Amino acid sequence: MNEYIKEAKEHLIDMSGIVTFFALWEILPRIGVVDALFIPPLSVVLQTLWQLTAGGALFLHIAASLQRTLIGLALAVGTGLPFGFLLGGVYPKLSRQLRPLLRMLGQINGFSLFPIFILFFGIGEGAKVSIIFWSSIWPILFTTIAGIKQIDPLLIKSARSMGASRATIFWKVILPGAAPVIFTGVRTGATHAFLMLMAAEVIGASAGLGWLIHNSAMNSVIPRLFAGVISIAVLGAAITYALHYLEELLIDWKPVSKNES
Repeated sequence: MNEYIKEAKEHLIDMSGIVTFFALWEILPRIGVVDALFIPPLSVVLQTLWQLTAGGALFLHIAASLQRTLIGLALAVGTGLPFGFLLGGVYPKLSRQLRPLLRMLGQINGFSLFPIFILFFGIGEGAKVSIIFWSSIWPILFTTIAGIKQIDPLLIKSARSMGASRATIFWKVILPGAAPVIFTGVRTGATHAFLMLMAAEVIGASAGLGWLIHNSAMNSVIPRLFAGVISIAVLGAAITYALHYLEELLIDWKPVSKNES
């Protein structure tokens, strides 16, 4: 019983900051502490959000952004994981040689490469997906390499000594051992994807949450701007929680800490 009470108190503490933030957002513009023209009260933003939802426009913007994000993230996962396994496990010497180059490429902001993406893919969906792909692939690649390297070599040697094939070692030893670190990289890649989503949808888009925010800013429709910001934050959190749930579903083991042993 005490554990449930303690857990409930922790949840209340976690939620207190969010509740305080939203309360201040509603109160401060109304009492004139902040200019309501630039930061409208939360109730006004929520009313705008409801109008966008009731009219169906919000779902169109969410669908467009979600499609671009998921395609870019899927391409990053489909590219980063195989290369990570190859560089981390099959060709470790090549990984050490390429590390400086990969680190340098990973530091390049995707938006600065947008003109190059437009040159290759045009101003359509290809450029937008490419900038999301570029921003997402590096954390996935780096964490996959790190996850492979942190596996205890004794586990692999033990599996070999028992006659396990390479495929069995990969599926039964390497992949389960690296999976928690890999999921961390995928979640980080998803976060980067949403950070670049607004930049990707600024140019040559007619729908999407990033376009909604940019268009609202250009036309000084501030409540709609904040409604778009809330929507993109909620959508990003939903994808993060979905990845957490998928991780819990696929990884049925957890390392036992020293305190639990």
